[in-house]
Amino acid sequence: MLETTDDEELKGLIEKELKIILNEINDLTLNLYFNKPYDKNNAILEIQAGAGGVEACDWTSILFRMYLRWCEGNNYSYEIIDVQDGEEAGLKRATIFIKGFNAYGYLKSEKGVHRLVRLSPFNAVHKRHTSFASVDIAPEIDNNIEINIKESDLKIDVYRSSGAGGQSVNTTDSAVRITHLPSKIIVTCQNERSQLQNKLKALNILKSKLYQAELLKKEQQLSSLKGSLASINFGSQIRSYIMHPYKMVKDHRTNYETSNLEAVLDGDLNPFMEAFLKNQANH
Repeated sequence: MLETTDDEELKGLIEKELKIILNEINDLTLNLYFNKPYDKNNAILEIQAGAGGVEACDWTSILFRMYLRWCEGNNYSYEIIDVQDGEEAGLKRATIFIKGFNAYGYLKSEKGVHRLVRLSPFNAVHKRHTSFASVDIAPEIDNNIEINIKESDLKIDVYRSSGAGGQSVNTTDSAVRITHLPSKIIVTCQNERSQLQNKLKALNILKSKLYQAELLKKEQQLSSLKGSLASINFGSQIRSYIMHPYKMVKDHRTNYETSNLEAVLDGDLNPFMEAFLKNQANH
């Protein structure tokens, strides 16, 4: 019809409809990528400051806010399970329980080390500084999956919460830290009102982490049989956030990058997640 008439209104309607259709196709294509056993599950996200003192703790708090903003922008609910403040500023560690369909499927793309390059706000001469923080992701597993945890393998400590209190973090002496001695996995929970509730939630998180570790072990064994090592692991640097001398965020696994650093730190992570899912599907 547009070949025979110069109708701007019709052209505008078609372009609008085409955009809707292309977005629907993209959403349907993405759903095909969520084909792993736990992609549809809720997720447990843990951020840990790397070496670098106050700089790394500040970077951890920036990432913490980034993931909360991502949740809010994509209609995922979340629960702050644990936060540990830095000595001078920022956070040493934070754990978030993220609830919603395909939460783990999306967030598994974030597992690894995140690198920040900027002019230090904590240095009098604003010297350029590089900071690191690691992000770990585990799916919430079904309660009907049996993970045997011996009481003798657990070291349980109770302490006073270090967060700011309020809605998300309790400030009584009910915070619980559980160390699984054989695996050295440590989980903490301080948001519930009682020590018992915090212990039960921490045990559920430990269960998920142990199951995730077992799955990773099997994947690594399979990869070694294929003659290659797994390309993604907790110690790998997956993404760089450059604030100086230019602005850029680049994912080193997919080579996807953007100069809109502010949008990314404000939770605009979907393009990176989608690039990761497509890259995985092609390998």
